[in-house]
Amino acid sequence: MTTKPQKLIVDLAKGTQTYVDLTPDEINAREIAGIEAATRKEEEDAAAAALAALKASAKAKLIAGQALTAEEAAVIVL
Repeated sequence: MTTKPQKLIVDLAKGTQTYVDLTPDEINAREIAGIEAATRKEEEDAAAAALAALKASAKAKLIAGQALTAEEAAVIVL
């Protein structure tokens, strides 16, 4: 048996709480929001990994006495 997703409606004036089944549009909207959040998280993780790699490259070049690219120089904080 599968239960339908529900939302909680709270009426503060009456002091009541009611659970109502979500409409198909609300279910779709939640699924889309979940997909968008996962995509955004993947993009943020990829950007963080790229920045870490850039910093590591800049550090290695500094240690070796090599010239930095403008992008590598921009990530160095002294």
